Amino acid sequence: MTAMSLSADQARLIALRAQGLLGAPDRRAGVRGLLRHLGAVQLDTISVLARSHELVPYARLGAVGRPAVESAYWGGAGTFEYWSHAACILPIEEWPLFAFRRRAYRARGNLWGHQVTPATYRQVLDKLRAEGPLTSTELGGAKRTAEWWDWSDTKIAVERALSFGDVVCTERRGWKRVYRLAEQAVPDALFERDPTDAECLRQLVAQAGAALGVATRADLMDYHRLKAAQFDAAVPESGLVPVEVAGWGAPAWADPAALASDPRGRHRTTLLSPFDSLVWDRARTERIFGMTHRLEAYTPKHKRVHGYFAMPLLTQGRLVGRVDPAREGRTLVARQISLDAPKHLGALATALREAAGWVGCEAVRVEALDDERLRPALQALLDG
Repeated sequence: MTAMSLSADQARLIALRAQGLLGAPDRRAGVRGLLRHLGAVQLDTISVLARSHELVPYARLGAVGRPAVESAYWGGAGTFEYWSHAACILPIEEWPLFAFRRRAYRARGNLWGHQVTPATYRQVLDKLRAEGPLTSTELGGAKRTAEWWDWSDTKIAVERALSFGDVVCTERRGWKRVYRLAEQAVPDALFERDPTDAECLRQLVAQAGAALGVATRADLMDYHRLKAAQFDAAVPESGLVPVEVAGWGAPAWADPAALASDPRGRHRTTLLSPFDSLVWDRARTERIFGMTHRLEAYTPKHKRVHGYFAMPLLTQGRLVGRVDPAREGRTLVARQISLDAPKHLGALATALREAAGWVGCEAVRVEALDDERLRPALQALLDG
């Protein structure tokens, strides 16, 4: 059977639609529905305009209220945190699918620091059973010293229990994980399911394919951080179909549903978190959009090119620039802006004004433009 051939533009549009950035957003399903489709939303401690997990639904649904985002992610029975692409918020329906990873962690045993005694591990579980959901501080302390990395035995034990699946996080308080016994937090029908590793991997590869639309082997492996052997064993039964994409230079697979109709509809104009699943894979971002994007938050300031938390600007299905944002009171500050061409000034101004309104800012101030000749025209658009 000959693989279907796709142009680079067709693949780009398929990827955008699969990620919820082309076509009318499903507002009725809301943030929960978006999470179920994406399968994973990455968490990160950095907060500039907002935390990354808030920026993901904003990019797709528009100015959804931030309290609504938080309530969709935490505090109910619909989600949990676990290790997927990285530390991610996941729909609770995926709890059984990560059984393969929980088993692997349990087989390794010694995770997150030095070994703790079985007695300490049992004490953590017993305290959660007796008192209900608790933070690591409430369990008995998160750190032994003031150093951020120097976890207490209690913290090591509860994080190990999280990895093993004895404990689950379905809530955060002040960005601290709240731990619950998995048997109490996960719905019985999901908790009792025990799929084989092969079943887990097959469904996760299929889910990644649906979320990406069309993807290479490396793209699909990276989505939930699967190993090569795991992917190779799972993909034949995943339902994904082989395709050839012009210019990609690598075998690719597509979700059959993504090939069933041409991707059409309204494009989103928005700023993207660097941790957004549309762009979190550098090689894929460069291959599809021609943008080499790096998170520079951990790069020394004098070596940064685009800024601390440079956010790609998406418009008309393309990445056309970057904005490094900050907030000062009720002002959104664009510390640094780079733009591919002056024709994108309108999209830039729209993205800045909408982002400012979403986070409660009343004004936008531009500190630095790569091409300062564009400043008067940009300012006029921002003031207009």
